Amino acid sequence: MLTGAQIDSYHKDGYLIVQNVLPTDEIEALIRVTDRLLQQALYVQGHDDVFDVGPGHSPATPRVRRIRHPNLVDPVYDRVLRHPAIHRIVEQLVGSSGIRYQETKLNVKAAGSGEPVEWHQDWAFVPHTNDDLLAVGIPLDDMTVENGCLRVVPGSHRAGIFDHHADGLFVGAVDPEPIRSVLETAVPIEVEAGGISIHHVRALHGSAPNPSHRSRRLYLLELGAADAWPLMGVDDLAEFDGRIVRGHPTIEPRVEPVPVRIPLPRRPAGSIYQLQESVPSSAFG
Repeated sequence: MLTGAQIDSYHKDGYLIVQNVLPTDEIEALIRVTDRLLQQALYVQGHDDVFDVGPGHSPATPRVRRIRHPNLVDPVYDRVLRHPAIHRIVEQLVGSSGIRYQETKLNVKAAGSGEPVEWHQDWAFVPHTNDDLLAVGIPLDDMTVENGCLRVVPGSHRAGIFDHHADGLFVGAVDPEPIRSVLETAVPIEVEAGGISIHHVRALHGSAPNPSHRSRRLYLLELGAADAWPLMGVDDLAEFDGRIVRGHPTIEPRVEPVPVRIPLPRRPAGSIYQLQESVPSSAFG
């Protein structure tokens, strides 16, 4: 459970670090299944339903960037998605109406490589009727500045929505040039394996490449209040309700006066990495 000071810090800064949430044996189970999947990924020819890979990916030069929807791939990930210790923490931050997961993913930054993730707000991709949504990061490796940890601009979740378009198309990233002074205030989110990071859906964040000799694997759970409904619509109500992990579904969305910018038009693209290939200016080189 969080203290009052931790809750206040999250609402003030838009992020929170909580150490020692998951026991060692659960992290070791995540590492084992992740190692197995990354071994399988060596032989994929390109993007598929499970793996997102970078340019030049091969068994000799693996470039796995992401395991997609890992909770649907192996029950070890699904158990962590439904972990009561995580749910108790999230419920203190988004309210008690229930919790729905939006998406899960496992981002991979291999030692000596690993692509950056340009500055963005998750909210830009998934505007809802209210912004009681957040991302829980579960590091399988200690997450440090050296291996490309997440960086967050404190208080940016209380500002508006930055423009994530370029040349009239949604590219999933903010042009860094006009906001260099803002980005200079970003703080590194360093978390030991077994702890978690939390950032608000509107927090401006990104991460640099990993030049170190240590990998950085981060399992991300995108969670939100059950009464937050996506403004882009719900295609399959049964599937949508099936993503409730705490509490019960509702067809009465809570509507709050939150800033919104619709992520359209956009090129057909899968992951954030593919979208950000169209970014005209990289913040990380």
